Amino acid sequence: MIRISMSLSSELLKEFDEILQDRGYNSRSKGIRDALNDYILRYQWMNEMEGERIGIIAAIYDNHFVGVMEDLTSVQHNYREYINATMHIPLSEKQCLEVIVVKGDANNIRELTEKIMRLRGVEHVRLTSTGIKEN
Repeated sequence: MIRISMSLSSELLKEFDEILQDRGYNSRSKGIRDALNDYILRYQWMNEMEGERIGIIAAIYDNHFVGVMEDLTSVQHNYREYINATMHIPLSEKQCLEVIVVKGDANNIRELTEKIMRLRGVEHVRLTSTGIKEN
């Protein structure tokens, strides 16, 4: 095993520790390894998508972060041919959820998802998709 160090906010570490306790983990290291494995599997799944897809991108962002809403809108405009609908949901004073319904080639949907993931102020992004079967 290799040791690493990380910087986390105290709030994030507290939430992580609570989840580990709820799930019965005996060590943070095991929980972090499992979380990293899940992250890697999701990345691999997203990279293996191909063909025509339909799906939903859900993005949670900090609406107080300067420029995040403009950046999110700009990215969506650049990929408008793959976006069928969007829905904006205020979650709290600070957080909002953007739900984006997408349809098109997997490469374009993946590219759109990753651009949203990289935006500063975006806290979480999840893509759920399925292939489209031709009749």
